[in-house]
Amino acid sequence: MYHRDHSPPHFHATYGEHEALIGIDPIRVIEGKLPSRAQSFVFEWAAMHQEELAADWDRARRGDTLLPIRPLT
Repeated sequence: MYHRDHSPPHFHATYGEHEALIGIDPIRVIEGKLPSRAQSFVFEWAAMHQEELAADWDRARRGDTLLPIRPLT
């Protein structure tokens, strides 16, 4: 996630040379592409942390410090 990034609310996911912008609500690929297995993991993680992602999006838009979100384990 980048400070003061453009709408809609999203985060950037990278896997090797692949990158995608992932929407927060609803969780979806906005732009780019990930391998299907990586995309499944990203979607699972995003669903588990959707409220935290939305809160960090709001922080980023205000220029505040983002809070860390636990990785998928």
